[in-house]
Amino acid sequence: MQFKPFNNPLPALLLILSGVTGLVDAVSVLGLGKVFTANMTGNVVFLGFALAGTPGFSPLPLLLALGGFLAGSVVAGNLGKRAASGPLRRWLMTAAVFEATLLLIAAICAGGAERGAGHAILLIIVLTAAAMGLRNATIRQLKVPDLTTTVLTLTLAGLAADSRLAGGQSPNMVRRILAVLAVLAGAVLGASLVNRYGLTLPLVVAGLTTFGATVLTSLHASTAQPHAPN
Repeated sequence: MQFKPFNNPLPALLLILSGVTGLVDAVSVLGLGKVFTANMTGNVVFLGFALAGTPGFSPLPLLLALGGFLAGSVVAGNLGKRAASGPLRRWLMTAAVFEATLLLIAAICAGGAERGAGHAILLIIVLTAAAMGLRNATIRQLKVPDLTTTVLTLTLAGLAADSRLAGGQSPNMVRRILAVLAVLAGAVLGASLVNRYGLTLPLVVAGLTTFGATVLTSLHASTAQPHAPN
């Protein structure tokens, strides 16, 4: 149940990025239509609805989100392999620069979307999905337990199944609860920003938070050591 971000800065970074996920999905769900750009499980389900001809669901945005996510994951896989012999901080910063850049470009495109340009919305979907795919694949290679930053299904299942009520010892309970709260807080903030200011500001906040949190993490001495990817 111990949580020691000062000994290892990665859990704290991943909690912050979990909050960014809430921000990004607030933008996608509230501002881009019935599509997720961080939660691909939801997109596969929505795609099924669209293919069945359900009103209100279009396959194009969902396919673009899935394609962008996969493309970002491919880039992250290549980055991880190239970073295998270098310091962790270099790998983290490279991934953060890519992710933040995609989010900030999406923020620029949001100006066009708010003026009614439909192609701008599709571009934002691709850019934010690619950013989340890059992040997911990077986090997967870091192998930090219970902190995927985007998917909470297994986190919640583990929280309940490993609890004392189920006869377990509640390992990583604090980390799991904080992961859920981080996504919730990000969603609350993201929804508030989208509802009040539109799409641009929450995307800027997401990009700058990703970059800033990674910079602070990279100052920690432990990130000077290599961290071999899968």
